[in-house]
Amino acid sequence: MSGRLPDSDDSGLMSWMRVEIGKINKEIVAERKPLSQLLGEEIPSSKTKGGKEHLFDKEILGLLEEGLPEELHGRLRLPILFFLDNRVEDSCFLNDENAVKALQIMGEISKSRSLNKGRLWVGKSIGYSIMRKYPTAVQIVMG
Repeated sequence: MSGRLPDSDDSGLMSWMRVEIGKINKEIVAERKPLSQLLGEEIPSSKTKGGKEHLFDKEILGLLEEGLPEELHGRLRLPILFFLDNRVEDSCFLNDENAVKALQIMGEISKSRSLNKGRLWVGKSIGYSIMRKYPTAVQIVMG
């Protein structure tokens, strides 16, 4: 026996996985707002794809405000999104040049790194580490 599921079972498994990934991704913010807008809100928040309210931590927004140049405040949309690709086991990517620039300024990603074909790949451990450091301002999107 090869240890692989028969092809008929693969499609069922993939279908189930898509449903579960969809459930997880309902927590992702549907409309990302600029940092400058969130800083001006009494209760900084955005709606998720599932229709719930995603609240941003004001302390984390303050760290970003202090650490980033003012011209980036209007361009950086939050939350910053790292994308997982099920074909790449140990990495995730950013596809937002303003997020890359912000994370470089904050010292989270090397300044020598740049987008390649619209993506900047980093190890999953780096993505999760950044998410833990900036809770509510960073999300991981399952793909």
